[in-house]
Amino acid sequence: MAHDHGSLTKLGHSASLPASPEEAELERVENPHADTHYVARFTCPEFTSLCPVTGQPDFAHLVIDYVPDGWLVESKSLKLYLASFRNHGAFHEDCTVRIGKDLVSLLEPHWLRIGGYWYPRGGIPIDVFWQTGPVPEGVWLPDQGVPPYRGRG
Repeated sequence: MAHDHGSLTKLGHSASLPASPEEAELERVENPHADTHYVARFTCPEFTSLCPVTGQPDFAHLVIDYVPDGWLVESKSLKLYLASFRNHGAFHEDCTVRIGKDLVSLLEPHWLRIGGYWYPRGGIPIDVFWQTGPVPEGVWLPDQGVPPYRGRG
């Protein structure tokens, strides 16, 4: 699942969209500031997957915050990994938590959280939040900035 800086296969190369998350390959690079606790944030405002029952598309705004240790996720591989969910059938909770756990497995960060702000399915929005534990002391953690769903109100 992981590649180190010397063997990156996505960054700087032509890369096709993986057909599924199982085929996607997350890559990592060395953190040049491993001695410093800071938050790195990735926002994916147009995440899509499929309902495993109806096959209809589901849409979410994902926000991933993490405090890296020795590794950073390589952003192009993350974009391809997230896009690989577009034909993947899974419930909101499964997609959100799986992405968080896959990143933790790859990066072994000090801390990670993911917020999945899903658009309504059947008239009900489902938001999913997961984190690895308490935020490390002294880390500035901004709000994820995504308001609760209010429809046309």
